[in-house]
Amino acid sequence: MQNNTFSTLFVGQNFIKLKEVDSTNNYLKKLTSNSEPLPEGTVIMADHQFAGRGQQESVWQTEPGKNISASIYLKPSFLPLKKQFYLNMAVSLGVSEALSDFLPHPVMVKWPNDIYYNKKKLGGILIENTLTGSTIKSAVIGIGLNINQQNFTGHLGAKATSLFQILHKEADLEFVMTKIFVYMEKYYLNLKSGKYEFLHQQYLKCLLNYNLSAGYRQNGRVFEGIIRGVEDNGLLNMEIDGNLFTFNFKEIEYIHTN
Repeated sequence: MQNNTFSTLFVGQNFIKLKEVDSTNNYLKKLTSNSEPLPEGTVIMADHQFAGRGQQESVWQTEPGKNISASIYLKPSFLPLKKQFYLNMAVSLGVSEALSDFLPHPVMVKWPNDIYYNKKKLGGILIENTLTGSTIKSAVIGIGLNINQQNFTGHLGAKATSLFQILHKEADLEFVMTKIFVYMEKYYLNLKSGKYEFLHQQYLKCLLNYNLSAGYRQNGRVFEGIIRGVEDNGLLNMEIDGNLFTFNFKEIEYIHTN
């Protein structure tokens, strides 16, 4: 274990760097099951993650040593279950704001928690909560971000981007992580203070296609819709032909046109 002097109160103060692991989320979950308590804010970061996962078991592909594959351990027991999506908002805001510091235009969040820049995917977030009764005992926050990868193979070439592709220069991975720690802690402390309305409004400000007409697909049907909001439980509100509809995670697919 390494103790680092990140300019944070707790996120990243216990920092474990690995050469290779199947999944940083899996590694961190195994650590939490050990008898010795793990400090909140513990971070696992790997040079290479060979079985990283995205939402609902989709595979996250990353080039070894080029990108950020990390997991953060939090204990949001203060958060009511019906508001657990606010943890998603806080983490998404922390990551998007940190990356925006490096880029000429703001980084956006594609509902619920993909990180986008100019309609291309920069990365994603996977949050796995452990519940005890009606309380969130702990949360493992998995973050995968394309930083110094220069090329993407196959269909990813048209859909993915990286800091390197945007800026045409390499970024220091640990410096980028430091920014993420600082901003994530900021929004997490806002969450702990119960500033739900603030987080909600900030999330909508960086939500991709918010209040804009755009194309979507559901079960093969293509339609135009306008995202009008996100509910406390994370469900998406969308206006279609003047009527308001609610969608659950993975029910619709965004159609991106450049």
